[in-house]
Amino acid sequence: MGKPRTSREKRGNGTALLLVDFLNPLDFTDDRAFIRRALAAARAAHRLRARLDQLRVPAIYVNDHWGNWTQSIAQLVTALARSDVPGRGLVELLAPRPTDFTLLKPRHSGFYGTALQFLLEELRVSRLILTGLAANNCVLFTAHDGYIRQYEMWIPSDCVAAERESDRRAALTHMRAVLKAKVAPSSDFLNSAAIRASHVQSFRNIEPQ
Repeated sequence: MGKPRTSREKRGNGTALLLVDFLNPLDFTDDRAFIRRALAAARAAHRLRARLDQLRVPAIYVNDHWGNWTQSIAQLVTALARSDVPGRGLVELLAPRPTDFTLLKPRHSGFYGTALQFLLEELRVSRLILTGLAANNCVLFTAHDGYIRQYEMWIPSDCVAAERESDRRAALTHMRAVLKAKVAPSSDFLNSAAIRASHVQSFRNIEPQ
């Protein structure tokens, strides 16, 4: 008998883009600077998603239900697009397409109480590109659960935001040092010649930007 395959080997060599809580009303804050940073992160994630589309990397939305257990992701998007909340611009940039995967999550982590792990196994994914809000909260909790499950992770530093910039930087430093995530601006990924549709090679690990 040969050597048993590890759980990572069984998954395959695929990559998936996770968009965490970008479908967000942002109505919990009056901090205009944070709202601008959140929109900047969404614009960077939009550019990254477009590039990954060309590489046939699946996009998976894992999003809070914002207290309404009866609404679907589609209903949430419609409600936010028709409202006057600060997060309306996020939806205009990053509304899911018919080809995207969508999951509602009950708590902070995209894995907790959702079918995310089963979906990743079906897609034969072993690498996660994590984007979203907030870097020091739901993105961080999702990254922790991904690390426990032995996923390789890359965090585009310009595709995440937090209410305080110092919190974003601290979260990125933690994910790089403790969770062994690759942390770099999305431009490093977009300009890399080392990527293919089914494989993301190791990226230069740099300090949070």
